[in-house]
Amino acid sequence: MDTLSNLKAFVATADAGSFSGAARHLGLVPSVISKRIDQLEWLIRAPLFTRTTRKLTLTDVGDRYLHTVRQVLGQVDDALAGMARASGELEGHIRVKLPTTLAVFYLSDILNDFVKTQPRISMDIVLADRSVNPIEEGFDIAIGALPELYGRVQNKPLRLMRRYLCAAPAYLERMGTPLHPGDLVDHQCLVFTTSGVRWEFQGPQGLMGIDVRAKLRTNDGLALCEATIAGAGISVLADYIAEGALISGQLVEVMQPYTVPDIWLKALVPTNRLELPRVRMLLDCLEKKLNASIPWDKIRHSPEPDAQQKDALNAPKAPNAVT
Repeated sequence: MDTLSNLKAFVATADAGSFSGAARHLGLVPSVISKRIDQLEWLIRAPLFTRTTRKLTLTDVGDRYLHTVRQVLGQVDDALAGMARASGELEGHIRVKLPTTLAVFYLSDILNDFVKTQPRISMDIVLADRSVNPIEEGFDIAIGALPELYGRVQNKPLRLMRRYLCAAPAYLERMGTPLHPGDLVDHQCLVFTTSGVRWEFQGPQGLMGIDVRAKLRTNDGLALCEATIAGAGISVLADYIAEGALISGQLVEVMQPYTVPDIWLKALVPTNRLELPRVRMLLDCLEKKLNASIPWDKIRHSPEPDAQQKDALNAPKAPNAVT
């Protein structure tokens, strides 16, 4: 019985929620994964999953020891990587969490290039638009921009990101242009679910916030941008999502001189993973690539609107407008 392989099958099944998903991840067939789980359950004399016709869920025992098993596998991986370093070549596994839209636009390409240049390093990439504690969920690196802090986790800044309050010219023509954060209560606001309905702005008198009413909520940044371009309302968009539409004039930045505060894209790394050479190398790669010249660097100021857009921007607000 290969206990190490069985433990890997257990973690992969817990992550995927199915034998078939775990099999795809490990390059095996589902029957092999099922057999390995059976062997592990026989060894510990307890079930790890509750099986139904539709899904697998962890039992209390499985849930309680999943984190421990991740740590054990990580320690084995680190030991192998240390042995490999004696040959002068990095080796090991890295598990990374990425924000969905940023991954699709940019980060996946960076990580794919990294893996290609490091033949002895393997990687799991998980897309999630929420803050995660990398220790609890077994990540070596969790990338995001939310302000949460966790014990025994280091925050490594990667890149400063600008954000813009954006709307389509057609929306502004229909609904009028907000001039002050307080005006947003009369507007259709499109909200990124994770960020919430509390919007903050830096203005002449300092930082101020307002609770907006959400006309639409979504946890997908690209869907939020597309809804804004379609004229559904006003939204706060990060530079890497908004840059193309701002440059083309599909969107305009509104409510200056009130601006949305910049945020840091950062990597959350467990303290005990930070000194692993493969993790440090990936962090250095991400910081270097994200601070090189990339498409969203084009944005420095909102583009000068054309005559039609100026008319829309200067139009009086229509307080009784409906859609």
